Amino acid sequence: MRASTVIGLPVIAALVLLVGCASQGNNAFDPISMDVQQLDPAFPPANVELSFMSGGERLPAYLMLANGKGPHPTVVLLHGYPGNEKNLDLAQSLRRTGFNVMFFHYRGAWGAEGEYTIANLSRDAAAAVQFLRTKADDYRVDRLRLGLVGHSMGGFTALRTAARDARLDCVVGLAAANIGEYADAPQKDMDDFAGYSDTLFMLNGLTGRKIVREIRTNGREYNLLNDVQGMSGKSVLLITGSSDESVPVDVQRRLAEAYRQNPRIRVTALEIPGDHSFSAQRIAMQKIVLNWMVANCG
Repeated sequence: MRASTVIGLPVIAALVLLVGCASQGNNAFDPISMDVQQLDPAFPPANVELSFMSGGERLPAYLMLANGKGPHPTVVLLHGYPGNEKNLDLAQSLRRTGFNVMFFHYRGAWGAEGEYTIANLSRDAAAAVQFLRTKADDYRVDRLRLGLVGHSMGGFTALRTAARDARLDCVVGLAAANIGEYADAPQKDMDDFAGYSDTLFMLNGLTGRKIVREIRTNGREYNLLNDVQGMSGKSVLLITGSSDESVPVDVQRRLAEAYRQNPRIRVTALEIPGDHSFSAQRIAMQKIVLNWMVANCG
């Protein structure tokens, strides 16, 4: 498969043959449509409600533990802006494949302490990763096999966080935004974004004016194209929907091309039919992610 390509449904179906084999030892097992076949009575799948600190603020988290004693490869799942789409269907499928999954809310989001800013997103993700490293023995976590999966603004956060942590070598961006590219956007577009942002009451301390100013001021720092060197040695999967109107496919194409210029980045960039949330391609998207994760991060 080429590093960047457009694929249709028949090819998508062909990508899923290995999903679940690593965790179940059964080629017929489908972690998207089937429950775990052999439960470990001592270490069954479980959910843990917890919190951790980032920048002096307390963030709520939800840790989904995979079947078996482990330690298990573990994924931090990062939601977008504001986080209505949480991709928890993907989280459950990852768990059935043998991955632990940690989901959390950033500072100021959905009841988390503090104020919401773009600058804090990668700091909070890094704090989540550090929590897992510190508490690995308590939660069946393999601290040497940690990865990030993020959607939209969460994809931006996943890629930006990975570029600043040499030990993170597995990252997935789903319809990943490149926030720095918006720094030079036309004023009308930013006015529209500000207006939308002013409706997001679930993001504490946020106003449209503040977030537009933050983007305009930090365009270079928030541009993922400037983080290519930091992605050296990492495996990266990028997936975008061909009809995405929120983060157009050209955003991913530019990012994938920049990554390909660095021979030390193992990048796979795919375009599949669908919108920003893969609304009509949830199963197809999950199968691609799971197959890639088993091959690269398990």
